[in-house]
Amino acid sequence: MILDRYIIRKFLGTFFYSIILIVSIATVFDLSEKLDDFLSKEASAKEIVFEYYLNFIPYFANLFSSLFTFIAVIYFTSKMASQTEIIAILSSGISFYRLTRPYMISALIIAVFTFTLSNYIIPPANKKRVDFSNKYVYTNQQTHETNIHRQISPGLYIYMSYYNTSNDVGHRFTMEEFKDGTLKRKLTASSIRWDREKKTWHINDYYIRDIDGYHETLTSGAEMDTLINMKPEDYRVIKHVVETMTLPKLNKEIQDLRLRGVNPTEYEIEKHKRTSSAFSIFILTLIGVSLASKKVKGGLGLHLGLGILISFSYILFLQITTVFATSGSMPAWLAVWIPNIGFGVFAFFIYRHAARN
Repeated sequence: MILDRYIIRKFLGTFFYSIILIVSIATVFDLSEKLDDFLSKEASAKEIVFEYYLNFIPYFANLFSSLFTFIAVIYFTSKMASQTEIIAILSSGISFYRLTRPYMISALIIAVFTFTLSNYIIPPANKKRVDFSNKYVYTNQQTHETNIHRQISPGLYIYMSYYNTSNDVGHRFTMEEFKDGTLKRKLTASSIRWDREKKTWHINDYYIRDIDGYHETLTSGAEMDTLINMKPEDYRVIKHVVETMTLPKLNKEIQDLRLRGVNPTEYEIEKHKRTSSAFSIFILTLIGVSLASKKVKGGLGLHLGLGILISFSYILFLQITTVFATSGSMPAWLAVWIPNIGFGVFAFFIYRHAARN
């Protein structure tokens, strides 16, 4: 239908225009903020452009695609309302419900595009950007962990009082093997070190207790090499590494972290954010068309003001609930989806009100 093509063309055209405009502004601000780091760490112009900003732009655009969608809907719908196009469409016998159909088709296109990008395409491209940031921006990384308790495989637990990530050496190492809730073997060592050449763990001053009921066998030695189901990468805190993972890799990492007894909240938040962000496009589109379709005093300025206010309210709401998830007060999926639930209820009522008037 001509009306559908007209609105879809305006929707998508305004969406991509707003992305270009806002990303350009964000790039300038980001460059001004990080320029001192780039210069002090002697990053080359080629690295800055091709390894960082060439990957920063699609990442940033996709990250806030739902908000760009909302602003685009507010902008072009308000212009249509001020030019009495919406009134003419509704006066021709087309219902408000029918008017929103091309809006939702456009939202579906953007949502599918956003979901695919955020889960399968952008994460691998993010690796260069994250590596660049860790090298030239986030250089003061934590070099050690203390009091590490983890399950590295079913029934196998390890403890280290201190682990230095710069040389991959752990101190006061203990590994316990349980079967049916009963301790079967316990290894204690003064230190453990990753051998980069052999790809094995080198253990110093160790004692091994093999337990069979009431009988125990004690073995000791000065040093030995052994294979343990853990890697030095498990203890290195790399900033923003979660952003480089595709959805299948993210799911596997969450499963591995749970197996090792590590809280995977950060990874779960990222996983659910990618889905909820795509879904929020439908909710914000519905709010946008309901707000901006009426010709009011103040016109475009009023609608844009309301749009920006709602956008920042959504971001603030999401940040607050994310803090609850990080602290363990709320499941990650619930924390990420609460803003969508709240704004979804708001969208339903404001849409019903707009359709009746």
